[in-house]
Amino acid sequence: MRFFFLLGEAFSGIRQNLSIVVSVVLVTFISLGFVGAAGLLQLQINQMKGYWYDRVEVAIFLCTETSPSSTCAAGAVTEADRQAIEDKLTSDEAEPYVKSYEYESQEEALELFQEQFANSSISDSVTAEQLPASFRVALKDPEQYEAINELFGSMNGVEVVSDQRELLEQVFSLMNMASLVAVSIAVIMLVAATLLIATTIRLSAFTRHREVVIMRLVGASKAMIQTPFVLEGLIAALLGALLASVSTWALAHYGLSGWLAEQYPSTGFIGGTEALQVIPLLFGIAILLTAVSSMLTLRKYLNV
Repeated sequence: MRFFFLLGEAFSGIRQNLSIVVSVVLVTFISLGFVGAAGLLQLQINQMKGYWYDRVEVAIFLCTETSPSSTCAAGAVTEADRQAIEDKLTSDEAEPYVKSYEYESQEEALELFQEQFANSSISDSVTAEQLPASFRVALKDPEQYEAINELFGSMNGVEVVSDQRELLEQVFSLMNMASLVAVSIAVIMLVAATLLIATTIRLSAFTRHREVVIMRLVGASKAMIQTPFVLEGLIAALLGALLASVSTWALAHYGLSGWLAEQYPSTGFIGGTEALQVIPLLFGIAILLTAVSSMLTLRKYLNV
């Protein structure tokens, strides 16, 4: 019975300060929306790392007649050089590191280049002789790139040993930066939400000061007096968290695993199931916001 009384008092305060409460809901929704977006981005980064790092390859590019590298001073790779590299790939020395490998000739490299740049005029100006042949090496442990570089980097006919992780790291660094920006914006918005919740509690305390005095005079405890005001802020914050949770789930389900997955079918995207991992965090932050706002407000404005 006491709980329903306190809840009724809280809704009474919400009606009296409806415009402020709506503002709290919207600011909390936006701020937690950024938190949800940052959480989804981190989940997506982790999934992509797990997927691509297992498939990362090391490319051993071979010298051409036009290679500018100092390791290609003798000219293009010879058939003997190429065979020596392939023999080493199958040797006991490389066995602990090499999972599998494929040879890509200059003609095959040109075909791939023309496919990638089919809509660009540059595809017609490049010849097979300008592109290096290469060995594409899949590693047993993607972290063992340096071992492959040491084994093959100084061999005759090798222009450069390239680790695809370098490109992946650049992509993931940009995604991490975007996640950091989202978190930074979320922190600013969460501070604004905290102040708005505190303002809501403060306004309720001012408009119902007489009721507070009467309750105190008849022996009501501080907890009984303060609870309705805390509930006002909590209800507003939880509504914002609910909206943010629905938006986060919809973004993952319809945006990532829906539209983006159709556009990029070769990439694994997270979906609504993974988004459920973020939702408890959003509600937890909403409760924390209310607790901090209450601490900032109740002692000062409800002492009678």
